[in-house]
Amino acid sequence: MMKKITQIVLGLLILLSVSSTFGQSQDCNIKYNLFKGDYKAKKYDAAYDNWLWVMDNCPTLSINIYKQGIKIAQHKLKNAGAADMESCKAVVERVFEQRIKHFPTKDLGKVYSDWATFKKEQGASEEVVFKYCELAYKADVTSMAVTNIYTYFDIILKRNKDTNPQVVFDSYDDIMDGLEKKKKTYFAKRAPLQARVELGEELGAKDAKKLRIYNQTVKNIGIAGTGLDQKLSAIATCERLIPLYKRDIEANKNNGQWLKRAVSRMYNKGCKEDPFYETLVEAYVAASPSPDASVFYAGILLKKGNTTKAMEYYKQAVGQETDSFKKAKYLYKIAQSLRDKGQYGQARTYANKALKENPSMGKAYLLMAGMYAKSANSCGNDEFGKRMVYVAALNKARRAKAVDPSISSMANRYIKSYASQVPTTKLIFQLGKQSGGTHRIGCWMGETVRIP
Repeated sequence: MMKKITQIVLGLLILLSVSSTFGQSQDCNIKYNLFKGDYKAKKYDAAYDNWLWVMDNCPTLSINIYKQGIKIAQHKLKNAGAADMESCKAVVERVFEQRIKHFPTKDLGKVYSDWATFKKEQGASEEVVFKYCELAYKADVTSMAVTNIYTYFDIILKRNKDTNPQVVFDSYDDIMDGLEKKKKTYFAKRAPLQARVELGEELGAKDAKKLRIYNQTVKNIGIAGTGLDQKLSAIATCERLIPLYKRDIEANKNNGQWLKRAVSRMYNKGCKEDPFYETLVEAYVAASPSPDASVFYAGILLKKGNTTKAMEYYKQAVGQETDSFKKAKYLYKIAQSLRDKGQYGQARTYANKALKENPSMGKAYLLMAGMYAKSANSCGNDEFGKRMVYVAALNKARRAKAVDPSISSMANRYIKSYASQVPTTKLIFQLGKQSGGTHRIGCWMGETVRIP
């Protein structure tokens, strides 16, 4: 008898437990759908209580509790009175904490980056902001907000520039690699939309908004990259780099990544004329034979006048590379080397080849624009002809800005300079030319442009 009573009691307890769990699950789904409906309608105040209940009682139900909840919580904070300010801040903090606890593999870099932004907005110390930026950086630098990437590097530079510049260089390289990946991702997203615009199609509101966001993100990446370069310039001079790399090359003679970065920095900072640059390149080729190493070695051969051998290495590097973005970078380097040798026609050919691999490579257009402008005096027979060469240069600079928002600031400088040199309305009238008519530029360009 006692055994039967025990079994009945246990059964009732289990039934009550199941009923309670089922009831809780029902409540979770009901309140989740209620707050989600208000969220979609942008009724954040109405959504708040149901959302908070779900976060408290059903924290693993959906990642949307945190993705959408952060906006609800920050809206509440923005409109809070003095008495509720601290409690609202605590709720925002809880959104980040619980998101990471319950969904630790989802967009961790972005979550820490957003948390760093929140800390900055609340006036947190530099140490605290750096902590969250570093967590974001280690999780995924490509998902960090551009402003936080800049903040992170700025603090590293300040802390290490006088005591350990190599830490600064390594951080710079890692961040720039991340920015390149981020830019590549957004270029891929914007490409089909941009193509439709260039065909004259008017985008719908949704697609137009997407394109604006993609363009602004790419532009911000460019701004951040320029800012990082300016910050680094103070310590990345040839006078400082060469002794540093001479000191460390023996310890890194088999370290392909170190050699690649050292060679790239010497190249980008204009230290190619120093004999030690050649030593670094040869060490890089020996330690890490690759298309990238071949391109740098070809540049040395070209400088020495061994054009045939240089072109063999260039073609070998391009032929071995399968990634179109990397291939475009190699073709662009070939164009740069040929330009530096004064071989403008061949340089333009390789710049155009780079653009076939990566149509968004605005700097290839700027390279051509620069060569055009430098050839104005030699390729124009008279004042009008010379000024029309600047029209060709201006067209290339405008195209650069159109395809690559990340270099818009640099492109604007080119555009401003060349626009001031094109034929004036007065000159066009005096010569009896027709605005909108065509003009053929000979020389190495062989290009037809429209009269302004």
